[in-house]
Amino acid sequence: MQVIVFTGGGTGGHVYPGLAVLAQLKQLTSARLLWIGSHDGLEKTLVEQAGVEFYGIPSGKLRRYLSFKNLTDLFKILHGYFAARKLLKRFKPCVVFSKGGFVSVPPVWAARSLKIPVVSHESDFDPGLATKLNLKSSRWVCVPYPESVQHFPASVHERLLVTGNPVRFEFSQANPEALRQAWSLPQGVPVVVVLGGSLGAVQINELIKARLEQWAGKVFVIHQTGKDWTPPADTAWYRSRPFFTTEMPDLYACADVVLGRAGAGTLWEACAVGVPLLLIPLEVGSRGDQVRNAQYFSNRGAAEQWTPREGEAQFDRKLQDLLDHPEKRTKMKNAQKAFAGAQATTVIAKRILSCMETEPLVR
Repeated sequence: MQVIVFTGGGTGGHVYPGLAVLAQLKQLTSARLLWIGSHDGLEKTLVEQAGVEFYGIPSGKLRRYLSFKNLTDLFKILHGYFAARKLLKRFKPCVVFSKGGFVSVPPVWAARSLKIPVVSHESDFDPGLATKLNLKSSRWVCVPYPESVQHFPASVHERLLVTGNPVRFEFSQANPEALRQAWSLPQGVPVVVVLGGSLGAVQINELIKARLEQWAGKVFVIHQTGKDWTPPADTAWYRSRPFFTTEMPDLYACADVVLGRAGAGTLWEACAVGVPLLLIPLEVGSRGDQVRNAQYFSNRGAAEQWTPREGEAQFDRKLQDLLDHPEKRTKMKNAQKAFAGAQATTVIAKRILSCMETEPLVR
């Protein structure tokens, strides 16, 4: 039986798009599909919940700042490389698909050493460090936007494929009434869904917490907090969970506004459903990818954004403006149609299959 290996992880943004491609491949091939990720990462939980074979390896992180952990993590990465290589020699895949994140580097490099073709996907406007490290090992690199190409070396342009970002099929079937009925949401009151990414965001959490009292009776808030922050108790106007999984499509669908970070997953999932976005991109401690993502969508009318430098009064005005003007929300939904990435999963899946059909593998 032919085998396709997926790799990637660290956050939901490195897992859910991969699962979308994997689900598409199930419709196109009888090949065995399995995933290599960190043995203690978020991907292990999400992949196994999806019913996919998962194999864990040691995983380190390459930081963009000086840290003693950079030295110790080099040994983890090296260990991860040999563990991944052992798994690849065991399963003999025809192709490896990388969805990025630091855990993807050892399997991709191991695949290169075994002459196994690699297809990589970058979700953000410009390449992250893992994508850069995987460039030489990748036969094809899928990117989300035509403008993304300019951020790669000219020497690899012929291996770039503009695909958009894959989104799970479930988002095309989202039901706006499902959560309203299941949670008995009040009628006639706008719903604001707050997402801090799969790991949560303390900055956003505190911003929302400070406003719950004044919002009571005016706005219903559904809040993904992350597991490391203690939320206020649920009320008639506020519900929180550390993490949403299968509910996410219906969660977007029932929202009047989604307030959250500007990770590629949040952006493209929201556009797939068609829901207005107020973005608070992560600035500190990042490479600036969310800032560029947010600017790209904002410039095209597909989202509004706010940063702390503008002051919290401006945050209140921007959110209230979206809630008070349905015509603005409709205009934003229309702009989002350009990012409804239903075709990305199919295009990427077919590119993976083309590598299976045309690449002679050397063992």
